[in-house]
Amino acid sequence: MLTWANLVSQMFNGLVLGALLALISSGLTIIYGTLGVLNLAHGALFMLGGYAGWLTFDYTGSYIAAVAGGALFVLLVGIVIERGIIRFFYDRPHEDQILVTFGIGIVIVELVRLSFGSLSLSVTPPSLISGITNLGFVIYPTYRLAVVAIVAVALLALYLVLYRTRLGMIVRAGIEDAGMVDALGINVYRVFMVVFGIGAMAAGFAGIVNAPVAPITPDVGTEILVQTFVVVVIGGVGSFPGAILGGLIAGEILSLTSMINPAYSQVMLFAVMTLVLVVSPHGLLGVRGRQ
Repeated sequence: MLTWANLVSQMFNGLVLGALLALISSGLTIIYGTLGVLNLAHGALFMLGGYAGWLTFDYTGSYIAAVAGGALFVLLVGIVIERGIIRFFYDRPHEDQILVTFGIGIVIVELVRLSFGSLSLSVTPPSLISGITNLGFVIYPTYRLAVVAIVAVALLALYLVLYRTRLGMIVRAGIEDAGMVDALGINVYRVFMVVFGIGAMAAGFAGIVNAPVAPITPDVGTEILVQTFVVVVIGGVGSFPGAILGGLIAGEILSLTSMINPAYSQVMLFAVMTLVLVVSPHGLLGVRGRQ
């Protein structure tokens, strides 16, 4: 039965999911926008952040340490992947990039499965942000509300890096014209390494923040990857604000459609993506540089 309380609760669920999708998609879109690499390992990096954070939590019992551990570990993994493999594929066709990143994702997933098994794991949020909160019009899990705040702070930090630092200026210039940045004498490959690491870290950070909401499994990144690519297409490839807008839209679509019929939530998401592409081929806030 559809009630006002159920509708509001699902809208909040959509906000939480949308915030997480926005964070993951922001990492993916700056990687593609700057490097021109279609990173199909992004979902695996999201999953890896969850497991690295869980392992840190298991040893320390600290949620803050788990979040830091998960994000920093995936940052290092991202840098190693970029230096060891991805940098050799910048000038290769997109088909090669898709194949190699897809392969990297499979290797990461299977290594995690070998190490931890296939059973689901979870992280307990700190007591300060656990339990439920009475908002007056609906009672809602406190941690889910905290997720929105945590992700908002992370997105603000990414925004400040992209729009208020020299690195961000180079990244945004690289999105428009990487060749020109190289011609100015800037070591673009070092910038590429940092960008790939930051993009990977955004996925890993989201993975551990999501761990108290949904159990961690080796395959948790598969569905997230599909949804993330849809978010990037809706918001616009290479657009950081577009990733945020697209994530919030996708989160509400998935959540509200699931309330009516869960089987059609993905269908509705792809239908909206198709509509956006028909009306605006570059996405809602698309950047033309990488189209």
